[in-house]
Amino acid sequence: MQSFRVDRLWPDPAADLDLDEAFAEFAPGPFPDGRPLVGVNMVTSIDGRAQLGGRAEGLSGRADRRLLHLYRVAFDAVASGAGTLRADDFYSHLPADLAARRTAAGRPAQPTAVVIAGVGPVPTDRRWFSHADQPRVLVVGGGPATGEPPGTELLVAPTDQPEPIWILERLAERGIHSLLLEGGPTTNAAFLAADCFDELYWTIGARLLGTDAMPMIAPIPGGSPWGEHPREGQLVSIHRSGDELFLRYRFGRIRP
Repeated sequence: MQSFRVDRLWPDPAADLDLDEAFAEFAPGPFPDGRPLVGVNMVTSIDGRAQLGGRAEGLSGRADRRLLHLYRVAFDAVASGAGTLRADDFYSHLPADLAARRTAAGRPAQPTAVVIAGVGPVPTDRRWFSHADQPRVLVVGGGPATGEPPGTELLVAPTDQPEPIWILERLAERGIHSLLLEGGPTTNAAFLAADCFDELYWTIGARLLGTDAMPMIAPIPGGSPWGEHPREGQLVSIHRSGDELFLRYRFGRIRP
């Protein structure tokens, strides 16, 4: 397995660290009251675009891909919107060495894989549906009856677009206490609008696009509740791999 080197810029600066060792103790938290913790992992270009030709692939290097897996190790479930599944044949299955790390800690080898869809068709020929050793949950909007793909639990929401709080409640019923959300921008916007956005893991790829591709978070329909009073983030750490930056932010939950 290839080893990747990173510099920790903040806190406690240190140079030429092994990526796996630098993130070996990574864990999300603190946990909010009453629902699973939500971490959001995204990559953008320097000018803030989250898509290159409609996909995130190509915005960053191989070290970021390894870091994506390291983040997944720490979460009970990994989710994305169906739009990401349609655009990119992605999957959240961990490689053998990281699955072994989870089992050594007394956890299931694989995080539960979650796809969040509305009422549109879901492409069931993707690799996401192919891993028999990984629990899968497909969340769809209320509408015409949807077939349940083999080996996949189907959750049908009471609304056309499943509400983040409803999703998190159903996942909590299944023993899931932390969810890593991997986009896309529209799904990220829904969780932000619902005040379900606890941590952000942001890779800034050393590339400029100058396009009208989607940003990390799409505009929230009807206007953002944070437009006048932005959510304040706390910078937790900064790492560098070559010319790319790996940032971690934490957001306190807003209570009524």
